[in-house]
Amino acid sequence: MELDEMWSFVLKQTDKCWLWIAICRRTRQAVAFVLGGRSERRAECSGQRIPLSYKTCRTFSDFWSAYCKVFPKETRSSVGKETGKTCRVERWNNTCRQSNARYTRKTLSFSKTAYFHELATRLFIVRYNLKLRASLSI
Repeated sequence: MELDEMWSFVLKQTDKCWLWIAICRRTRQAVAFVLGGRSERRAECSGQRIPLSYKTCRTFSDFWSAYCKVFPKETRSSVGKETGKTCRVERWNNTCRQSNARYTRKTLSFSKTAYFHELATRLFIVRYNLKLRASLSI
């Protein structure tokens, strides 16, 4: 799995909302996500949302210290972007930003409430996963 986080905002630019995402390296599908702050507590929530079949998988993430406290040292690797070991999740972040105006860095599109922000994010992830699954079955 590859793990990363990216920010957007709800209502105004000072109210950052972080998307924590876990991507399967083999299928490139989003396995789990959490919206919220950038705290260790949110990292724990993202770790809890990962399905049991993925809990023992090798994980690659950046050097954010919250990952160290959530994922065991035996299966976790903290790597820089230059290694290419998080390229799938970084590509997913770019796809999300290009497909969903809420995640574009300098945007006029934003969610007015956290509920609609999560709904739009969930819809994007479901459509993304279904599109990947359809392309793999052809």
